[in-house]
Amino acid sequence: MNPSEISQNIYEHDFCAWLDRNAGLLREGKLSEIDVENIAEELETMGKSQHRELVSRLKILFAHLLKWQFEPRYRSKSWKGTIIEQRQQIRGLLETSPSLKHGIDEKLTRAYADAVEYAANETGIPEADFPEICPYSLEQGLDKNFYPD
Repeated sequence: MNPSEISQNIYEHDFCAWLDRNAGLLREGKLSEIDVENIAEELETMGKSQHRELVSRLKILFAHLLKWQFEPRYRSKSWKGTIIEQRQQIRGLLETSPSLKHGIDEKLTRAYADAVEYAANETGIPEADFPEICPYSLEQGLDKNFYPD
């Protein structure tokens, strides 16, 4: 088996071993032996994963802000805890990867559409009763003092 086949075999059967092997090869400067194609694919996947995580956390944040606004009599520490947790996680994502703000308007729109569906399911309020366009800016969403009334 040549080095490329060995690397592919390890990649397919033991991902952690593959990571360790390629990290070692990179540190040793043995660039001709690294698994370039799979490393590139994994890096792209990692980037896409970060974008998906941001949208997912925005969805949960917006859904709970909608619930907070539209069902004030059911407000709870649990809802507030979820809002706080999502804000912290989103801020962390944006601090460690500022490039996630690229295309943020599209991400906000997608997250809000999902949040409306989620909030409607959780509350029983028809989707049509929620604002069509997200009523919260990213800044409001991340502001620890912002709770819509």
